[in-house]
Amino acid sequence: MMSPSGSLRSTAHRAGLLAALLFSCGAAPIVAADAAWLAPSTLAATPDGRTLFVGCVAGRRVLWLDPAARRVTGSTRMPAPVTGLAVAADGQTLFVTCAAPESQVCIVDIPRGRITARLPAGHSACAPVLSPDGRTLFVCNRFNHNVSVFDLAAKKEIRRVAVRREPVAAILTPDGRRLLVANHLHAGRADVEHAGAVISVIDPARGQVVDELWLPSGSGLLNDLSLSPDGRYAVATHILARFHLPTLQLERGWMNTNAKTLIDLERLEVVNTVLLDAEDRGAANPWGAAWSADGRKLVVALAGTHELSVTDFPALREKLARLTPVFQPTVSGAYPTIGSQAPSDVPNDLSLLAGLRERRPLPDGDLGPRGVRVIGQTAYTANYFSDTLSVFELDGPQPKTATIALGPRPALAAAQQGELYFNDAGLCFQGWQSCASCHSDDARTDGLNWDLLNDGLGNAKNTKSLLGAFATPPAMSLGVRESAAAAVRAGFTHILFATPPPAVSAAVDAYIQSLRPIPSPHGRPGKLSAAARRGRRVFRRADTACAHCHSGPWFTNLKSYNVGTHGPCDKADDTFDTPSLIELWRTAPYLHDGSARTLRDVLTTANPADRHGKTSHLSADQLNDLCEYLLSL
Repeated sequence: MMSPSGSLRSTAHRAGLLAALLFSCGAAPIVAADAAWLAPSTLAATPDGRTLFVGCVAGRRVLWLDPAARRVTGSTRMPAPVTGLAVAADGQTLFVTCAAPESQVCIVDIPRGRITARLPAGHSACAPVLSPDGRTLFVCNRFNHNVSVFDLAAKKEIRRVAVRREPVAAILTPDGRRLLVANHLHAGRADVEHAGAVISVIDPARGQVVDELWLPSGSGLLNDLSLSPDGRYAVATHILARFHLPTLQLERGWMNTNAKTLIDLERLEVVNTVLLDAEDRGAANPWGAAWSADGRKLVVALAGTHELSVTDFPALREKLARLTPVFQPTVSGAYPTIGSQAPSDVPNDLSLLAGLRERRPLPDGDLGPRGVRVIGQTAYTANYFSDTLSVFELDGPQPKTATIALGPRPALAAAQQGELYFNDAGLCFQGWQSCASCHSDDARTDGLNWDLLNDGLGNAKNTKSLLGAFATPPAMSLGVRESAAAAVRAGFTHILFATPPPAVSAAVDAYIQSLRPIPSPHGRPGKLSAAARRGRRVFRRADTACAHCHSGPWFTNLKSYNVGTHGPCDKADDTFDTPSLIELWRTAPYLHDGSARTLRDVLTTANPADRHGKTSHLSADQLNDLCEYLLSL
């Protein structure tokens, strides 16, 4: 297979991978603190730009780097994978989110390079943000679906604010009056016309969400929010899936497009959603975003194609303004086109950035750019899979690019190599998407329904998590693949439209087999709540029969049934694979067609005839207890 530049990057350079559990802003690998790879993912800088901080997920440390000398000058070990960094306005204090089921926020004295305090946070904390006066710290708790608010003088959490689903990035308006939070996934049913993630708007003074900014249908897998230097705009990076279309081809973004959404912070309105792709070349898996100091260049890391997108922001703003300053959301699913006549055309326009943007490849061997930081007119990307930073000059007639090595390149085990392939759009026709474009970067789910060629057309199915896939055959909701290995190879053929060498598929197999469950946010790790213990008894009772089908270590008997969940697009004789219940807490919406928004819906409105568990006779309290147990798995 060929990458967008024409050749597959050398496997020998595909280094710096995580081994099993991957927490990118939340899902942390269980690895030693002195792991051979670092997995840099987040960047921050002191106000004077003299020190660049690099947060490492697998290495569980913060590296101190001198941008002028282009070398690492120090390292501070952290108690858990680093998922976010924030620097105080005086440049004296660094705040570090360390992700775990019970996370910590480490406060670091920058002159001494030492941790001076630790604040307890929620499940998989990330994205720390400081208030303008430096008195308050906001932290996203990804799997608690809320944001912690810390009083830094008292070193105490004072409240938590609930948001939609999996907050992974946040910014504060310059006046401190609104906190914008990017939700990684949409939080509703998948069998509806509009299914898309939102940006929550929090009023810090009131401690509650006061608005939500809707993105086009199909928007999901949000990764970053970035604030322009003048505080006027924000940008969010995300996938824009064409999930309403049958997956017949990839040309012109038929399946997945890749986008940035601009937000006017004065009006608190979405300006528009702009595709990062080109007519014949995808820009898979956009991640970090940042502006140059003068606000003229907007840069976005393209993690799947190993590039940096550099846009002339004033020119883009002018082009959008000629259409209209405000975007009115429309139904997505349209085939991407060329040329915008109205603002509603922009999210489908593959040509909008023509002449306004250049795509700059990372230096050879630099792989998986995620975090981005701009100091002056120089951009830096944290390259997750190669333990490097890429350096891009943004100005000049022939701007240069360079690499800073953060450590030696480790040898890759099969599972680690497979994780890179899983996230690498160079294996896909024209670089439109990677496996991670539907399963997120940690092989779970995007929460959408897809009409795949695997089982014929016209019967869209909800994306399944790949956790335990090799232990729970067959694969796919209809069981059309006898094993996960067969599904991996069919995925390359029918979804990425590629036929990679056998070694690539074998490595992806190894990666998926290496996945391990993440402890549930329902209750303390390894300990069931009282409600969950009661729910376990309900689950095991003969009169509910839940355990009859959901048995064994993965809570499935590996059989298929007609359980009365057929939708209008299903055949009368379809039977559905009994799914594993492990990590049920993070795989909503439920059922094969994503028609159940919550687990309680599965047990009540979606089960009127008691065909998937006998639940109609349970009291409200018993149903609550049963849900609590299932969500603890």
